[in-house]
Amino acid sequence: MINVATRPSLFPWPPLIYVAAIAISIELWVLHPLPWFGSPMSDILFAVGCIALVAVVALYVSAVRELAKAKTTIQPHRASTQLVTSGAFSVTRNPIYLGNTLLMLAVAVIWGNLWFVPLAVIAAFLTQKLAIEGEEKHLAASFGKRYADYKRRVRRWI
Repeated sequence: MINVATRPSLFPWPPLIYVAAIAISIELWVLHPLPWFGSPMSDILFAVGCIALVAVVALYVSAVRELAKAKTTIQPHRASTQLVTSGAFSVTRNPIYLGNTLLMLAVAVIWGNLWFVPLAVIAAFLTQKLAIEGEEKHLAASFGKRYADYKRRVRRWI
């Protein structure tokens, strides 16, 4: 049992979850490709995916910048020293995890690989269960009312 006041978890789950989901999606695509739209719908979806990639980069840059400015960790298994509520964190409490999920969905429509969609949902669910819920307990223990107020203002995902 870990002390949630000192750290949210013992292991950095999210990067491994998303890397595994991406690898499984690619393997499934190779073994059993699913049908995809023809032109012009595939061209429109490609453009939507590219726009989504820009949003992913914006989320990542904003989140990393705000964490660096606050001089707190980006590593999901390390204790937060500051409650960050600005930048991307003012829109979602988990901008990096949201970015990871959005990245998988963007890749799905850019590559035409539908396997990325269910695996993105599974990765998001596992991230919530294995990382986010522990991080939320850690933040509640560390920042009390400030975190409770933040939770009321900003949604977990979107």
